[in-house]
Amino acid sequence: MTATPTTPPRARGFTIALPAGLPLLNANQRLHHHQRARHTATLRAAATAAVANTPGLRAALAAAKPGPLFQRAHILGVLHPHDRRRRDPANYYPSFKAAIDGLVDTGLLDDDDHTHLIGPDMRIGHVVTGGRLVLHIRDLTEHDAWPDPP
Repeated sequence: MTATPTTPPRARGFTIALPAGLPLLNANQRLHHHQRARHTATLRAAATAAVANTPGLRAALAAAKPGPLFQRAHILGVLHPHDRRRRDPANYYPSFKAAIDGLVDTGLLDDDDHTHLIGPDMRIGHVVTGGRLVLHIRDLTEHDAWPDPP
């Protein structure tokens, strides 16, 4: 008997682009907590709305109900700045965090803790008028390469 090589399951993935021009949070900002909360709520709601407007994602979410779409996932977050100035994409973590909380609200993941999510890995993308965040989500449910919790 010979073993038949199997190919690993293909990872499902989606790209969710938030609207350009949203107020982004930066770790270096010193905002009043009410203003910060408003920006956080705006980003979270925008991510929720973007999921509803992403082709194929609504159907995938409906098919996954009552559970989450992904048991485990990796998120690559891309900041598309509004100009060419130098930036540290890690400083925009508060914006990415708010957007990911919006994804959890929609049912993509049960939670955004270390047992469900790797990332967000933050990168800089090309210039977009108004600036925007784009989240590339890859399903890792079927992959064995998952770090064990400490």
